[in-house]
Amino acid sequence: MLTHPLFPAQTLFTEADLHAEQPHPLLDGAVGQLRSVVDWAREYLCAPHPELGRKGPVCPYAQGSLDRDIFYLAVQRGVDIDPAELDGALAVHRDWFRRLEPHDGPAAQFKTILLTLPDLPAEVARDVVDRTQQRLKPAYTEQGLMLGEFHDGPPAKGGLWNQTFRPLRSPVPMLVVRHMVASDLPFLADDPVTLAGYLRHFAHSGPAALRRQVAVAARRHGLDLPEAAVDVPTPRQPVNQGDR
Repeated sequence: MLTHPLFPAQTLFTEADLHAEQPHPLLDGAVGQLRSVVDWAREYLCAPHPELGRKGPVCPYAQGSLDRDIFYLAVQRGVDIDPAELDGALAVHRDWFRRLEPHDGPAAQFKTILLTLPDLPAEVARDVVDRTQQRLKPAYTEQGLMLGEFHDGPPAKGGLWNQTFRPLRSPVPMLVVRHMVASDLPFLADDPVTLAGYLRHFAHSGPAALRRQVAVAARRHGLDLPEAAVDVPTPRQPVNQGDR
């Protein structure tokens, strides 16, 4: 368990904390839901799926995150959450994420914070999660981060390899902070703002085929490719590209 040095009300939990003899008060009444998130990660994200459209697990990063104990769970309680309050909590976790080890290198791509919303009714949570992700996504991509949306809807985004597959269904609504990786291009290429954030970090990296797609997307939006390489360290892209 980690407590934020400046905001003591903000706490990050790992899998072990969910099985403590006396769970943290913030988890009161929600331990079972957070355990279901870990089970979902192990049994769904870390496993193949017949509708995925490719070999390998649904998310090629989840197993590495769990194995390294950098699969962090945060909790935002309340049956009714104010958008400004949620944005503020996410900003704290976004900045905290950047300070958590590992900062860079191959292991950094596995670090993730899942801000769960265990008290929100499902019909409310779907709208809250989708609107929040849409609203904040550009600010995250500018920093080389991704903000993912998960709920039981599921979110409308299709998989990279099978557009009819909806990989973002989860047992508890949540917003997920992680590092951007080169294979995120399809999630960012249709918006000039998010694509510009991607170009800052991956315009000159990744396999040659991907760099060609980057150049095509940039031309479509009238964006210039940066002359310099990445100006901040970013995690190395694994060989297996996923639908995360």
